[in-house]
Amino acid sequence: MSDRRGRRLAERCHVKRLSWAIALAAAAGPGMVVLAADGPVDDQLVIDGREMITRTMAPAGHPLPEVLSGWLFREAETRATEADSFANPGMLAVERGEELWNTVDGSAGKSCTSCHGNAADSMKTVGANYPKWDAAAAKPVNVELQINKCRVAQMGAEAYGFDAPDQLALTAYVKHQALGTPMHLDLAAGDMQSWWDKGKAVYYTRMGQLNLACASCHEASTGKYIRADHLSQGQVNGFPTYRFNTGGMVSLHNRFRGCIRDTRAEMPKAFSDELLALEVYVTWRGTGLSVETPAVRQ
Repeated sequence: MSDRRGRRLAERCHVKRLSWAIALAAAAGPGMVVLAADGPVDDQLVIDGREMITRTMAPAGHPLPEVLSGWLFREAETRATEADSFANPGMLAVERGEELWNTVDGSAGKSCTSCHGNAADSMKTVGANYPKWDAAAAKPVNVELQINKCRVAQMGAEAYGFDAPDQLALTAYVKHQALGTPMHLDLAAGDMQSWWDKGKAVYYTRMGQLNLACASCHEASTGKYIRADHLSQGQVNGFPTYRFNTGGMVSLHNRFRGCIRDTRAEMPKAFSDELLALEVYVTWRGTGLSVETPAVRQ
């Protein structure tokens, strides 16, 4: 068995134990302790000389008083890796994304640079403000879908497949341009508010054989330990994220689908309306946190 396959198998086994532990905790009566509580660290994240906002007051209507970056819940070694751009393995994807940004592709003979020029200028807020309302599509689009829209309509190139290495790399590069920028969605645009409502419903809906919702871990159990895993608020300000347990970049919809799979429910398709709505809502839950892409997690 290869080391990579072995790590994946170990992760699957760990996730199953984790899911059952959460389910037991939810059903536990008085005197039955499954979870041990512990708060996040009180450290400051600085990347390339920029101070990241890792904790801030929650927006009006938020169920929690304060929003906290997942970075605060990680081990010291993981936190240090993200803080050092030379050590962060996710920066390899960002470098590949820069190559793609400048590469001519498709029948129109264009690259991203042809329309958008210097990404540091034209993309400096994109990672903080997506998903955005797309009037033509009559739905929100995230960065991945916007990239594909540009590739097909402007470049005459093929759309990237879900989680294709180049899709992960270019998305990471685009979002990285907003490093340090506080996240904020325009819920007044188009019909974004109704998609927020749909996403909220998904977030609190229990599903699968384990009867768990997103909120079961990331709201009701935030700050608690189950075995070796420290549960965060599940903020999405660092995606695509480099994860040590997979040895590679992980997209947001990959993570959504993985969590749903672990409840033993049927996984929705990536970029489905259900998951796009969830992305709108969960992104809003992190309002005010800095973009950390590419974050590093365990």
